[in-house]
Amino acid sequence: MVEERKEKTGVQSEEQINIQEILFRYLIHWPWFVVSVIVCVALAWGYLRLTTPVYNISATVLIKDEKKGGGANMSSELEKMGLNGFVSSSSNIENEIEVLKSRTLAREVVSSLGLFVTYMDEDKFPNKELYRTSPVLVSLTPQEADRLPQTMEIDMLLQPAGAMDVQVKVGKKEYRKHLEKLPAVFPTDEGTVAFFANNDTLSSLRPESVTTERHITAYINRPFAVAKGYAGSLLITPTSKATSVVTVSLKNSNTQRGKDYIDKLLEMYNINANNDKNEVAQRTGEFIDERIDIISKELGSTERDLENFKRSAGITDLTSEAQIALTGNAEYEKKRVENQTQINLVMDLKKYLQGSEYEVLPANVGLQDAGVAGAIDRYNEMVAERKRLLRTSTESNPAIVNLTTSIRAMRSNIQTTLDATLKGLEITKADLIREASRYSRRISDAPTQERQFVSIARQQEIKSGLYLMLLQKREENAIVLAAIANNAKIIDEAQADSTPISPKRMTIYLAALVFGIGIPVGVIYLIGLTKFKIEGRADVEKLTSLPVVGDIPLADEKMGAIAVFENQNNLMSETFRNVRTNLQFMLENGKNVILVTSTVSGEGKSFISANLAISLSLLGKKVVIVGLDIRKPGLNKVFNLPKKEYGITQFLTNSTVNLMDLVHHSDINKNLYILPGGTVPPNPTELLARDGLEKAVEILRKNFDYVILDTAPVGMVTDTLLIGRVADLSVYVCRADYTRKTEFTLINELAENNKLPNLCIVINGLDLQKKKYGYYYGYGKYGKYYGYGKHYGYGEYKIKYKAN
Repeated sequence: MVEERKEKTGVQSEEQINIQEILFRYLIHWPWFVVSVIVCVALAWGYLRLTTPVYNISATVLIKDEKKGGGANMSSELEKMGLNGFVSSSSNIENEIEVLKSRTLAREVVSSLGLFVTYMDEDKFPNKELYRTSPVLVSLTPQEADRLPQTMEIDMLLQPAGAMDVQVKVGKKEYRKHLEKLPAVFPTDEGTVAFFANNDTLSSLRPESVTTERHITAYINRPFAVAKGYAGSLLITPTSKATSVVTVSLKNSNTQRGKDYIDKLLEMYNINANNDKNEVAQRTGEFIDERIDIISKELGSTERDLENFKRSAGITDLTSEAQIALTGNAEYEKKRVENQTQINLVMDLKKYLQGSEYEVLPANVGLQDAGVAGAIDRYNEMVAERKRLLRTSTESNPAIVNLTTSIRAMRSNIQTTLDATLKGLEITKADLIREASRYSRRISDAPTQERQFVSIARQQEIKSGLYLMLLQKREENAIVLAAIANNAKIIDEAQADSTPISPKRMTIYLAALVFGIGIPVGVIYLIGLTKFKIEGRADVEKLTSLPVVGDIPLADEKMGAIAVFENQNNLMSETFRNVRTNLQFMLENGKNVILVTSTVSGEGKSFISANLAISLSLLGKKVVIVGLDIRKPGLNKVFNLPKKEYGITQFLTNSTVNLMDLVHHSDINKNLYILPGGTVPPNPTELLARDGLEKAVEILRKNFDYVILDTAPVGMVTDTLLIGRVADLSVYVCRADYTRKTEFTLINELAENNKLPNLCIVINGLDLQKKKYGYYYGYGKYGKYYGYGKHYGYGEYKIKYKAN
């Protein structure tokens, strides 16, 4: 259990350190984050400043749908008035929504409002759209606009006193003209452009009130293309499945324009719907007006004949007997006239039936045959429904094909019914003539003048009755036209939302903040991925499990190779004291030979060896540093030794030489001695492989407390591996921002195969001016125990010595 707790504690501690490391890696670059956030927020502000906001404009509309109770049945209301039979219509919510969304209706709205012309104020930044506020209005007929090959751009430069310079661009074509005053026209190959002063704007914005030049650009697009855009952005959704109430919404950058579009859309929709409903009544009215004109002329002629007859004959009264005979005869004559009227109506209808196949027929014109009247009503309903479906579909639609077949069959049925009705009326006419002739024989005995008077009076009465009937039917038809209500009723007028739907300010600023933070994070992460050299302890600990005994700051080149001095407590001295202490803990009793090496030259192994030796000598211990990099001796340069020909190579080549005679006393410290490499031999590897090396190290062990072996880079030659057999501890030097990460493959291999004894690592050359080392070194990982490591500014460290 104790071991498990320790293991868990170690894992948690390691995770915590990793989190702190990751946070520190980014936090040390906090200026990047500040600049990035400021730039991204500024860009977001600029985007919001330049982007035109888009608003959602919506209205709630009740569409009359008999299936869902959208409105009272008009036919039932007319039936209460005795006026049924004129109009029959049906609709459902799905069809009406498709009609509202149709491009044809959208084009009518766009053309009516002139939405295919937009105006931009070029004097504003960003350019401001002028809807209804442009001082000059540009006009081009929708038909000419639809023939434009591309958008027509009209640049207008308004001069003081109402003059204006105009430049029209259509593709590569350009037209220029100077207009002295408005209104004016400008003929072009694409059409005639008219210019008018907008009298609805404020007086200060009118062309004649302009005191300085104003630059306004008008864009004329094809109305159908604009209509497609509006139809695409129009959204119509039912509020629920149980009602016929829908929400009509439109996204537009100008709230007033959106309101106008929705209002005009509903207005045009109602007009078209009412026109469909009124078509039957209009056809019936035309038929009645034609008959009234004919009857009016006949009635006037009959009344004039009666007036002339009475004046010439002087008739004032008729005898009772003649009156009785005439009354009976008049009854049959009236029936004959009614019969003839029905015959005339049937023949007129047959003649009207020879017209267009898909036009409605006059209804309720006085036919007494209920079957014919009912067939005509059903025929008119099917014709009206076919026309309605053709608005949103084509003739190939199965529903329209079936309806066309039914119309043709009904038309044939009406033709057959009229033929049968006419034949029956002809039979009735013959019977009436036969009965009327019987009364005529009785009247033949009456005076000729009386008979003529009765005949003329009868014709006048018949024409008068027929004229009154037609007048009554015309009034009924007018009532039907006035009784038709709009198909769409506005519940809530079009209103725009108080806040735009795009761009969303908070979302944009939040995205800018995320990008402002994310960009530096991504850059720092990518930079980290591309770094192939170690930067400090964190990188080393990730690459190897070997202990790191010290982190050496970057030395000042002006100070020379020696950085540790007696009675000085600077950062470098304390750092080597830390390394010295760690190495003493790693050395076992009786072990005192320390090997120092690196992968390649330039990593500072001689610098580490020399200063480590000095630090150990300050303890009062006798320390000797041996230059075993015999291929390229460097201790002479470090300690300023004048003679390079004397060194350990003389002993290795001839073991009879007294080794101690080759050791030099250092003037840095009385306890420090140097055994340089000496003359470079022709066979360094064979020389180090002989027994002479063991003898030399054994002599040094006996005469000194610590023996520091400054060896060659292990990554370049095998000399150091041969020297490792005589060492007790191996210090592997790597340098920050110099040693490649791939070189730790060699270090790990050396440790796994025990090619170097008791291997540990020293990191050299840490530039504390860089903030990336601020977390690790303060001083080092051990400064907290001694009061070191308080840092100021950007990675600069000031060490305070705490005496014990």
